[in-house]
Amino acid sequence: MPVVVATLKTKPGQLDAAVEVFRAHSPAVHKENGCLLYAVHTGPDRLVVVENWSDAATLDAHSRGAALTAIAAGVSDLLAEPMDVAVLDAVPMGDPEKSTL
Repeated sequence: MPVVVATLKTKPGQLDAAVEVFRAHSPAVHKENGCLLYAVHTGPDRLVVVENWSDAATLDAHSRGAALTAIAAGVSDLLAEPMDVAVLDAVPMGDPEKSTL
């Protein structure tokens, strides 16, 4: 199950606007086939999105989908630098229920 961590550093004063873009489109993402987790977190100058997809095919479909296209368009002018997106594989260790999404 692919895990995606996307970090978006916002321009000064634009964090709330970026959050609203995600708030508007995340319900559609949550309804996408294979979406196990799509969670937005904030820090002082950034948003971090943590995603978990059932398989690579559903992640690929999400990557080409309308909701992500709308999110990217909505935040493009709000970002201080390009998005940093990493697609990762879990490395189970210790308690399996606490070490993987």
